[in-house]
Amino acid sequence: MPEKVKPYKDSNLNKKQQVTQMFDTISKEYDSLNRVISFGIDVKWRKKVVDLVASTNPKDILDIATGTGDLAISLSKTKANRIIGLDISDGMLEVGRQKITAKNLDGVVKMVIGDSEDLPFEDNSFDAITVAFGIRNFEHLEKGLSEILRVLKPNGIFVILETSVPTKPLYRQGYKFYSKRILPVIGKLFSKDKSAYQYLSDSASVFPYGEALNNILRQIGFINVKDQPQTFGVATIYTASKS
Repeated sequence: MPEKVKPYKDSNLNKKQQVTQMFDTISKEYDSLNRVISFGIDVKWRKKVVDLVASTNPKDILDIATGTGDLAISLSKTKANRIIGLDISDGMLEVGRQKITAKNLDGVVKMVIGDSEDLPFEDNSFDAITVAFGIRNFEHLEKGLSEILRVLKPNGIFVILETSVPTKPLYRQGYKFYSKRILPVIGKLFSKDKSAYQYLSDSASVFPYGEALNNILRQIGFINVKDQPQTFGVATIYTASKS
């Protein structure tokens, strides 16, 4: 079970409530700051997720922890009939709704407020489910993954994009220096929430990755579990399915 890291150390709220508060606060600055922090490479990673999903020709897609909807919007390229972006932060969803309307995608992509650990959908509802940079924000990882397995259709595809720690010593040292020293400074300089980007750094450093996360997925009941490290291992794409 991953170590629980919360955004606000002096708050009595649980992790889920704190994450909601944090993303509501930084919602308007999140996209631009995210591009700066990742040097724009996150766009390339999301494209790979879209390509993996598109290869299965899905009709119904659920993007969990959708945030401002970047991945949900990109998934429209799959030609799916229905794409739902779900998040606990209405502030993030509102930014996403504006982007969807601007791209004339209201008929395809819908933003829904909801809890990843109590998904408001029937069993076997989606051909594809994605989570990009959100799974480490789950308060109870195993419960959230069990819910995802429940609503995924048999033979459907589940794709996770998440930060990870490089395994090669040189890249690992560079990653740790950047995430521990540089990222929080950028967050403090450009964000009105001084704790948010420290949390994003801290939560990434303790979250299971590679074979550790693969094993958790298998224990939940997923099959065909694979991981694909990206850009020296600073992020990883995981794919899995349901029997």
